[in-house]
Order: sequence, then C-alpha cells, then structure tokens
Amino acid sequence: MNLQAPATLPEGTTGKQPYRIVIVGGGAGGLELATQLGKRLGRTGKAEITLVDRARTHIWKPLLHEIAAGSMDTGRHELSYQAQGHWHGFRYRYGEMIGLDRANKRVHLAATYDEEGREITPDRWFSYDTLVIAIGSISNDFGTPGVAEHAIMLDTPEQAKRFNRRLLNACVRAYAQPGPVRDGQLHVAIIGAGATGSELSAELHHAARGLIEFGLDKLDPEKDFQITLIEAAPRILPALPERLSAATANILRGIGVDIRVGSPVTKVTGEGVTLGNGEFIPSELVVWAAGVKGPDVLSKLDGLEVSRMNTLIVKPTLQTTKDDNIFVIGDAAYLLPDGETAPIPPRAQAAHQESSHLVKQIERRMNGATDLAPFKYRDFGSLVSLGKYSTVGNLMGFIEGKSLRIEGWFAKIMYRSLYKMHEVALHGYVKVALDTLSRLLTRRTEPQVKLH
Repeated sequence: MNLQAPATLPEGTTGKQPYRIVIVGGGAGGLELATQLGKRLGRTGKAEITLVDRARTHIWKPLLHEIAAGSMDTGRHELSYQAQGHWHGFRYRYGEMIGLDRANKRVHLAATYDEEGREITPDRWFSYDTLVIAIGSISNDFGTPGVAEHAIMLDTPEQAKRFNRRLLNACVRAYAQPGPVRDGQLHVAIIGAGATGSELSAELHHAARGLIEFGLDKLDPEKDFQITLIEAAPRILPALPERLSAATANILRGIGVDIRVGSPVTKVTGEGVTLGNGEFIPSELVVWAAGVKGPDVLSKLDGLEVSRMNTLIVKPTLQTTKDDNIFVIGDAAYLLPDGETAPIPPRAQAAHQESSHLVKQIERRMNGATDLAPFKYRDFGSLVSLGKYSTVGNLMGFIEGKSLRIEGWFAKIMYRSLYKMHEVALHGYVKVALDTLSRLLTRRTEPQVKLH
C-alpha cells in the first residue's frame, strides 16, 4: 500500500497525471488554501497541490508593524513553507512568477540566485489545470519623488526587519554621540494613517521606551524620540468609520504622536519630508504606508484584465474575466459585488473567507462542475491595535445594519483572535494552543523589545 502523498512526488514523474492545482503566493489566503486543499486532495492522491512563493517562510502580514517596531520575535511566528507542505500534503516550490502561457496552461517562474549571484533554481515553467493567484499587494508611492530612495515600505518581513535595524542603529548612534540629539534626529515620519501607519505609531512609541530602558538611558524618550503620522485625507483611518478614527486619534495624540491630516506629501529626501503646503518635517527615518496596488507582474499575465490599481478583475466566482482556469484571491483580486460602489477591501478577513470558499469550489470544479457558487463577502468589522495602549474597533452583524464599537481588553482579544483563526486554519486547534502557551512562557523570560 503506497502511503506517500503525491504532493511529494518529483517533477517529471510518469504515469497517470493527477489533477494539478498551482497556487502562486503564500500569504494568508494562499497558504490557507494550499493547506486545506493539501489535506483534502493532496494526501488522498486526488490532486497534486503546488504552492509557489519567492520567500521560504510565511509571516502573517498584519504583524509586520510589530516586527518593524521590534515588539515581535519573528522566529516564533515564521512558518517554513517546505515543512508546512510536508505536514499537509502539498509541495512548495521556491520562485517568483513572471508570466503566463494561458493557451498551454503554464506558469513562468524566473531563475533565482543567492547573495553571491549563483543560480539556485533555473528559469522554468509549471503546468496547471487550475491556477490560483494570491500574490497580495505592494505599497503605492503614487510617483512621489524620493520615496523609492529614502522611505522604507512594509510589504515584506525583510523590509520590516530592515526598518527595525535602522531604528536600533539610530538610537545607538544618538546615545554614543558626544553632543545632544539634533533637530530631526530620532524623528520618525510615517506617511499614511491607515491601519498600518496608525498601529506602527503606537508600537514605535512603546518600543522606543523599551530600547532606552535597556542601557540607552542618556536619551529622553519624551523629548528626543518623536513620531509624526501624516495623512492626506481629512482624518486618520479614512476607510474606517469616523467614530473609530476619532477614538484612535485621541489615543495617539494622548501618547504624544504628532498627527497631520489633510497633508499630502510631495517629496521625500534623506533629511525629511515636504508637505503640500510647503512645510518641511525633518526626519531621520521615513516609513511609507500610504496605499497599495497590485504587483507589476499582474499587468503582464497574457492579457488578464486589470483594474486601475493594477489588481486582477474577477467574476463573483473569483475566476478571472478572461480565463475560467485562473482564480484570484486576497489583495491581488478586484471584485465589485453586485449593487456595491466599492470593491471588496484588501483585508486579511477577505483573504481568509475567499480561501475557505475556494476549497470547496475547486474540488467541485475538479469533479466536473461548471456552476460554481459565487463568493459572498461578510464584513465582520474593523479592529486597530495600538499596542499596549489600547485596541479599538467596530464589530458588524450583531444588529442588522448596525455596528458595535468596542475598545480595551475585549477589543484586544478580538484582534488577537484574527491571528489565531489564521493559525488554526494552518495547524489545527491543538498545535495552536501549545504554541500559544509556549510563547506566553517565553515572553516572561525575554526582553519585550528586540535589542539586536
């Protein structure tokens, strides 16, 4: 009796070809989908599930602001794609999609190289019967001069870690210099006051105090470390309810964050940022978190239709408008529900719901169904974590057409539960419970901020 899952078979295996499902992108939606399909179809030999990603490990994207601030140990939250595939019946392949051949149903992956320029994997093609694109979104600099050269974006764990290293170096540099802190030194400008920018402001405020407590006591966090949160819209969190925006602004101002609204940034330099009214804000560190768009490759996929923000336009079934063999989920998808004026927002809860929907629909399609069920997004509300200071949010669905505003410890529990739902989808309840206990015990014996 052969107990080996077909997900572990090497390319080129002869014999009857199993149904091939290729998922490009191992973010929240892509990895959850690969895991669930692997358990349902890969382990049983009904299909061959392949996950492609240009990284080797997965971190839930809403945690990136905590990594940037140094308040999260990435080693305890990173998940190896290779290991996850081994445990759950899919295979992981390292690479980045650069094109499609829709006529022959093939995905084109670029060659990969190590730090010394040596080739790791060659330029290659993967065949599919069903393709799912889940490569997420990237920051949109809107062509603002200087952003690419002088600002850090938080699209990947590597970028978040890079910002954290710069933050640590800036604090040590200011501590070691003979003179006082200069104007603009230890000043962080965060451009974009959506969820990422607002949450990062609070995390940085707390992290700076933690760093100074561990030996940098010559610095005064109240006087020397400054955070400016800049938003072009009339208020922070412009996509969320106004009450939630006002509550968040009050908390941030209360801890000393300088909030500038109605202030578009026109230029970023190595010394700071220039606002639309001509004001210059000196800043040693600049973070760009002002909007997202689809990765450039989405406009080069053999004629697939893209939106104004370069995301792939899909039908209610999450299939692309030009090719029913290709599905799109997460931030890379543009779906305008019937009767709505705005597309489904690029949120983790949307990716989670879409992946859960596709698990059953792809299996039905594999078995010959053509009447796939349309996806229906349910907005459960919004939550914004302000670190140790507070969590605020609004929950939908308790009363028809009404939302319930929450704040404090209950909101914090709800916020953390979003991550736990993601972990449960990947690992199951028992492993998540054990991992959570392990993290709680470890946090009692380690610094609460990254020091290296």
